[in-house]
Amino acid sequence: MSPATRLRGLRPDWLSDPKVWRTEVLAGLVVALALIPEAISFSIIAGVDPAIGLFASFTMAVTISVVGGRRAMISAATGAVALVIAPLNREHGLGYLVAAVILAGVIQVALGALGVAKLMRFVPRSVMVGFVNALAILIFMAQVPEMHDVPWPVYPLIAAGLALMVFFPKITTVIPAPLVSIVILTVITLAAGIAVPTVGDKGALPASLPVPGLPDVPFTLDTLTTIAPYALAMALVGLMESLMTAKLVDDITDTHSSKTRESIGQGVANIVTGFFGGMGGCAMIGQTMINVKVSGARTRLSTFLAGVFLMVLCVVVGPVVSDIPMAALVAVMVMVSFATFDWHSIAPKTLRRMPAGEITVMAVTVGCVVATDNLAVGVVVGSVTAMVIFAKRVAHLAEVTAVTDPDGSSVVYSVTGELFFASSNDLVGQFDYAGDPKKVVIDLSAAHIWDASSVAALDAIETKYAQRGKTVEITGLNDPSADLHGKLTGELTSH
Repeated sequence: MSPATRLRGLRPDWLSDPKVWRTEVLAGLVVALALIPEAISFSIIAGVDPAIGLFASFTMAVTISVVGGRRAMISAATGAVALVIAPLNREHGLGYLVAAVILAGVIQVALGALGVAKLMRFVPRSVMVGFVNALAILIFMAQVPEMHDVPWPVYPLIAAGLALMVFFPKITTVIPAPLVSIVILTVITLAAGIAVPTVGDKGALPASLPVPGLPDVPFTLDTLTTIAPYALAMALVGLMESLMTAKLVDDITDTHSSKTRESIGQGVANIVTGFFGGMGGCAMIGQTMINVKVSGARTRLSTFLAGVFLMVLCVVVGPVVSDIPMAALVAVMVMVSFATFDWHSIAPKTLRRMPAGEITVMAVTVGCVVATDNLAVGVVVGSVTAMVIFAKRVAHLAEVTAVTDPDGSSVVYSVTGELFFASSNDLVGQFDYAGDPKKVVIDLSAAHIWDASSVAALDAIETKYAQRGKTVEITGLNDPSADLHGKLTGELTSH
């Protein structure tokens, strides 16, 4: 292979394919337009100036486009992070908030380096489906306030925006339908002089770029103890949402991403954001769906340009952006929520075939997310519910059968299944301590010992037989089970 050919193979797609370039650029522009009202809204939640949220969205998107592990995923200021740090800002001020963002980034880098991303494999599919459906519901619910107590022209504008996004792709997909919808609705409202809520009504856009600096706090142990709990909460919530979003994008694009790199990248992005005075953030699921699912973006360029366009739109063409009707952006987000929801998961045919436990886990995940407005809570509760259901199901797989020798001198108990805390609790009661002969053999060749509870149960069985002057022989242990049993037997009780 020639050096020129090898070099072409290393070049990003958007450098060699004009179609990819166009898709990525236009996707970045659509995402930037959608980011502005969201960032302003999250700033209000956190209790900071709108510029703080917009600066955070700019630095998060640009930084993560370089250091992140999932191409085309959008990171910016988010509602989950805003909810976590709002009390800190309210009680101690912006300086402490910014310091917490930097510390949260450091914690995320450390967690990423320690391999916390590997925990994602323990998230069941039913939790993932519930996460996606809850996300779609939250995206839609976030638009409801924009449709309540507003001038009547808002409703036909939203309907027109949805119609454009449904039918315009049938004509051409060269230009993203959301961008066409935003432009057309803006032109209509301005040309006809229709008075409806606009992006400018959300707050003033910044007129200059952010500048780096240190947080205005005393660098003392007291400051560290004040910000540490908020920083840890922000780091965990941000990582969970980002990794779940990355996994979702993996499924949509049928590609793999480095979750460890994404975890570290989120930390780096938050550190950079903190030094530029931003409120921090994580992966934005709604905007990522606009970028990946609606606009068709697949590279880091769209993420980078989303951040760049955001600042350009605010600083250079702020007055024009301020005139965009909120109805146009509401229509985009409603379409995103509809496209995000996994409608197949609630189809009657699917529900009839799905095990009741899986449906329960999905419903619990959705319910917790919608009730708390926190995706991380839903994922944790859903995963724990799935583990409990799994443990209960597996616990019943441990069976004990007894075969007594014809001469009545011994009995062999065959144990089949997985022995752990749930199944081993019932193990002790399945032996006939009084009626069995002097020699008892417990055959574990078809079983596996997983934890100390199972070893303690076997010790209890031996003790009960010993109290009656009978001997117990345990046979058939596989190597891991024998190793665990050998280490713990006789060591789990004080007598």
